[in-house]
Amino acid sequence: MTKGVIVIEGHVQGLANTRMLGRMGVPVIVIDKDNCIARYSRYCSKYYRCPDYLSASFIRFLTNLARTENLQGWLLLPSNDHAVYNISKHKDALGEHYSIITEDIGVIEKIYNKRTLLEIATRISIPIPATVMPVNSNPDHIDIRYPVLVKGNNGLTFYQQYHHKAFFVQSETELHTLFSNQLSHISPTDYFIQELIPEGTNTISATVFAIKGEVYAHWMGVKLREHPLRFGTATCCQSLFNQVILDQSKVLVKELCFTGVCEIEWLQDVRDGQYKLIEINARTWLWVGLAEKCGVNYPLIIYEFVYNGSLPEQKDYEIGKYWINLYTDIFFSIMRLTKGIDAFSSILSSYHCFNEACWERLDPLPFFVYGLFILKFLKHRC
Repeated sequence: MTKGVIVIEGHVQGLANTRMLGRMGVPVIVIDKDNCIARYSRYCSKYYRCPDYLSASFIRFLTNLARTENLQGWLLLPSNDHAVYNISKHKDALGEHYSIITEDIGVIEKIYNKRTLLEIATRISIPIPATVMPVNSNPDHIDIRYPVLVKGNNGLTFYQQYHHKAFFVQSETELHTLFSNQLSHISPTDYFIQELIPEGTNTISATVFAIKGEVYAHWMGVKLREHPLRFGTATCCQSLFNQVILDQSKVLVKELCFTGVCEIEWLQDVRDGQYKLIEINARTWLWVGLAEKCGVNYPLIIYEFVYNGSLPEQKDYEIGKYWINLYTDIFFSIMRLTKGIDAFSSILSSYHCFNEACWERLDPLPFFVYGLFILKFLKHRC
């Protein structure tokens, strides 16, 4: 029997992973702690609802699933940071039942503790935005240029607690108010303060497949529109290539000795021209389906490596292709137009020829389910 893949979290990226593998004849089971669109795909053979990804119950669930469904050796492919962390933490125990490419916990800690990641980047001369890491809960003075962002060391946990990826602060007075109110319940070591890179540039994602720090495949794209309107989740993206970002990404991946697929986010600072590190996601990302449309199928690359030991050969991929999450992008594009952020012509140009996040002619049901439950999905998914 062909060994298959357990896609963990079946939102937009989980649906893309399910389709990319399913079209190649790979059996796919989807698990999610909530209802999800990937479960409705023709390529999903089974769906199971699981406990919270960070819980001990989640690990027991995976162990029991392997035994009851005879999934020995199947690959775990998480699309959620909490799932990545918990699988990494219990990698030895889960490895008795599953194939796992998720990195060891020592590497994951360096990536998901953003203070540690920024310290590593600084040590190896990777540019980062000006950053202050408080040790006291309400320091008298913060030596940084305003406006600033206050971010959590663990972004997903911070978002779940505050429903913001970051707090936008325009003055030291506002910062002290934030210290005294919202941040008074957590340790100062749980967050950091970072200078806001001025508007005028978009987040660029460099994505790679690497083995022990050596990059074998790469792909890049730029986030053109997002929700919320700043510091948000992608609604429209476009493929591109940038040699400087690729070179910096390779240096960082090598320093981490990273194995697997990751997404590295960069912003160009228009004041000095440098591309500055924002964060790393040690998993596939929301618009991973665009990479496949350009010629880079990351889930299949992982599958072929895990089961056959095959390493991909880097090929040129198509640049200038658009990806749009239609349900969210229409609404937030209207907001951007009313606020004067974008011109109608620039938004219209991206709709000339694009790849829709969830639509597929031979697998249409997930697209319609997403539309039916869009408000609920927006509430519970980042």
